[in-house]
Amino acid sequence: MSNATKRAILRSIHLILAIPIIGYVYSPFAELPNYAPVVRFVSIPVLILSGYWMYAGVIFAVIGVALWFGALYLSGFGAAILSQVVLFIARKIWLVILARRSK
Repeated sequence: MSNATKRAILRSIHLILAIPIIGYVYSPFAELPNYAPVVRFVSIPVLILSGYWMYAGVIFAVIGVALWFGALYLSGFGAAILSQVVLFIARKIWLVILARRSK
């Protein structure tokens, strides 16, 4: 499978699974409990996986999803978002260290 095909498949998955999040955001408040489990445990992890896979590779994507689930179960939604920010900061530091070593 070529890289273009992989990107097309991942992009399609990413766009299709964004639909439940739109429904979650724009649905009436009374219907939120119907959308919440699907969005938290299916849509967002698959979006993280496909997005990070397109951005930085499969290893980074798996680490991102594992951090998401771990922080979500242990501390809640805010910690899960914070874990993703920390992951991007750690990746940036890692890339800077690798760039300095190669010089």
